[in-house]
This record gives sequence, C-alpha cells and structure tokens, in this order.
Amino acid sequence: MSISNQQVISKAAITTDVVTNGLLNPEQARKFIQQTFEATTLRQLIRHETRTAKTGEIDKIGIASRLLRKKVENTDDKYRANPKFAKIEYATTAVRLPWEITEETLRENIEGQNFESIVTNLMTTQMGIDLEDLDLNGDTEYAQEDEDKDFLKINDGWIKQLSSGAHVMDRQNIDDGAMGLDVFYDTIKVLPNKYNNGKLRWIMSPHRYQDWIYTLLKSAVKNGGIITDKRVEDPAAIPVVQCASMPDDTIILTDPKNLIEVTTYGVKIRKTTEGESAIMQDKRFYVVHFDFDPIIEELDAAAIITNLAAI
Repeated sequence: MSISNQQVISKAAITTDVVTNGLLNPEQARKFIQQTFEATTLRQLIRHETRTAKTGEIDKIGIASRLLRKKVENTDDKYRANPKFAKIEYATTAVRLPWEITEETLRENIEGQNFESIVTNLMTTQMGIDLEDLDLNGDTEYAQEDEDKDFLKINDGWIKQLSSGAHVMDRQNIDDGAMGLDVFYDTIKVLPNKYNNGKLRWIMSPHRYQDWIYTLLKSAVKNGGIITDKRVEDPAAIPVVQCASMPDDTIILTDPKNLIEVTTYGVKIRKTTEGESAIMQDKRFYVVHFDFDPIIEELDAAAIITNLAAI
C-alpha cells in the first residue's frame, strides 16, 4: 500500500551514528546554501556572507557627511576627505540536521524513486525556516526548561543583539503596549535621520500586522473616515515585511541588508547506505552539517519595539 510524504516524514527517526560518506562538493554546497536563502521572504531580503573560515571579520567602509570645502584658486589647504573603516566580528556555530529513510519507504511511497530528492528539498526548506527562527530568536542564555531550549540556545539572534545595543522603544508602560500610530512614529524619531533613506522596513509577525490593520480599520469605522490600502500597508510610509518567526510583541525597524547571516562553504550533506545499521535496518542515513552566525552591521541603524500588548 502506498504511503504519503507526510506519513513518511512523521515516521523518520533521528539517528546519525553510521553517517560517514556522500560529501557534497563545493558547487553543490553553494546551491544548497542558496536554497536555504530562498526559504522565506525575510531571508531573501537580508544580507548573506559566505566565508571559508568559521571565525573572522567582515570589513565595513563608510563615508562621513559634509565633506565639501570652499575652493581657493592656486591654493592647497592640505584638507583631505577619508573613508571610515571598521569591522564586524563573527564566530559561527556548528549545527546539524539528521534524518533517515527506510528502503521499504522508498519502494512503496507514492512519489516513486523521486521521493529521496523530494525529502531532501523539504529538509532544505525547513532548514531555511529554522535558520530564520534562530537568526531572530536565538538566545544562548535561554533559561526555560521546555522543548525549545536545545534549539534556541544554539546562538544569539538579532532580537537579543538589538535589545542590548540598538534603539529600543519599550511600550510596556506606554498605553499598556497597545497598538496605534504612536508606536511607529515614536520609533522613527529615535532613529537618526541619515538611516531614514527609503530602505527601512518594519519587520513584524503576520498576527501583529493583522492587529495593526484591525486597529486602523476600527478607528476609521468609529470616526467615519476612509483609509487607503497604501496607508494600511505602509505605516509612516515604510513598507512592512511579514515574518512568521517574529514574536507577536516585537517589531524591528531597519534596512534588512543591515541584518547579516554568515555561513561557511563547509556545508556537508552526508548519506550512507552502508554499514551494519544500514544493512540490518534496511535504511538510508542522511545528515547536514554547517556553520552560521547572525550579526548586525550597524546597531545605530536599527530600532526595536518591545513589549507590545498581547493580540
């Protein structure tokens, strides 16, 4: 009897003891990384840096403002404008994703021989979703004893980094965290004007975005007004990026390219059909190994809204 993809995935065990061969070559690794980049809307917008070393630095170069000076004919006042150089340090964390498929499943599933590549693509997509979740919510000091602990403690994500170093707009004691226009306009005011250049985006959860639309529509109905679609979509004329991995009580304001995910070319997908376990259990074993680190180029160019009221 044929079984569905969902049934097969739910049956997959997580064991990697005999994974020893089947290494991806560098070109395959690049394609694999690219697939994870495309897994979600936000991952397509952020900046991706791929490095060969697990730790290192990414150089920054910038130009100051108001550099022009008055010219005096036949005179050199020795003034020179210089770029500003800085660096961002990164230290990637090694992670893995293992799975296994029985030979019987490969024979009997409804996709036939194509099933193996379908499962690999599904795992790749889920890796991209999980990476976005970690990039945002990772916290090495996560203290709760729950099923998410081992996942969230892998690395420190952007929300933790922004909360300790960017412009923080804590709404807990402001209207009890209620949504309203002030939430957005108060946040824009704390961000330096030089970053308000048309590249900013509000990054929020779908629930929070829907709550914002509801707040606007409720106000319009109450006051007998009309709200255009564009004003609903773009609070304070800044577009919204909906991100399912964002907490409902938090909104980020920044240029998505300010958020960086560093990965290495050392992505390895290993597969084996050999060894005692594979033979005795009639299974194929797979595991993906790679290294990553979420970093932020310029904390001063980002703001985070925290402690919004529950939806």
